[in-house]
Amino acid sequence: MGADVAREHFAAALEAGVNFFDTADVYSTGVSEEITGRWLGEMATRDDIVVATKVNGPMGPGPNRRGLSRKHIIEACENSLRRLKMDFIDLYQIHRWDYTTPIEETLEALDSLVRAGKVRYLGASSMAAWQFGKALHTAKEHGWHRFVTMQNHYNLIYREEEREMNPLCIDQSVALIPWSPLARGFLEGDRTRAPGEGPTKRAQTDEMARNLYFHDNDYEIAVATQKIAKERGVTPTQLACAWILQAPGVTAPIVGATKTHHLKQVFAAVDIKLSAEEVAALEAPYRPHPIVGYDHPKPRRMVK
Repeated sequence: MGADVAREHFAAALEAGVNFFDTADVYSTGVSEEITGRWLGEMATRDDIVVATKVNGPMGPGPNRRGLSRKHIIEACENSLRRLKMDFIDLYQIHRWDYTTPIEETLEALDSLVRAGKVRYLGASSMAAWQFGKALHTAKEHGWHRFVTMQNHYNLIYREEEREMNPLCIDQSVALIPWSPLARGFLEGDRTRAPGEGPTKRAQTDEMARNLYFHDNDYEIAVATQKIAKERGVTPTQLACAWILQAPGVTAPIVGATKTHHLKQVFAAVDIKLSAEEVAALEAPYRPHPIVGYDHPKPRRMVK
């Protein structure tokens, strides 16, 4: 998607009342931030919007251009501010857990950005619940600013977050802003098991979706979604959005679209209210899934 096409998306979002925009430095190696800053700077009043971005992913060769060390966090924040053409970031998120940097170093660096006025709030993205719990405890122990949001992988097809992460966030008053809330279009029912096939270019080339979904049971969930959507006279994607909006703890699902009319369909989902029976029918086909969406090294065997 080019910058001019993206302008239409920002215009449609702002017109619909959307005020929260999420990106990351690693998206197109900074280009996404540049486009976000360009169009929001033209069309929105800074105090009326909430801008979120992320740090961790590789932004160049070598160990110092990635991860959550103090060096990279400070430099990455400065670079994001420059690309966004903004004086501060509303929500600065760690994109994933960094297994090579002590969490104390990461949290202290993030805290310094808040105290310097360059960041307003801190957030995190997909990780194990024990890791997030450790981060929250460590921040409290040192009097540092804590994470206030969790951007995790959560939708009708992948609900493993309901076991530990979501309850932890609800208990600790951390807002859930899930990514891929619409399962990358899978619930529309036009995805096939054969790689390289599908109605759109994205469906044909989306390897990430292949890694996240396409289990046999996932198709049963899609069928249930399509059935209720047909009964309600809405699209399966709109129904999936309505479901995530009613999920406990969810504040602002991170949705994206390649076409403006798809974006407008999602906006309309805000007015869809699901009954308890519909929610139960949508959730009934679910079966446990392997953990996906972030790295989770296998625990070492205990030595006897």
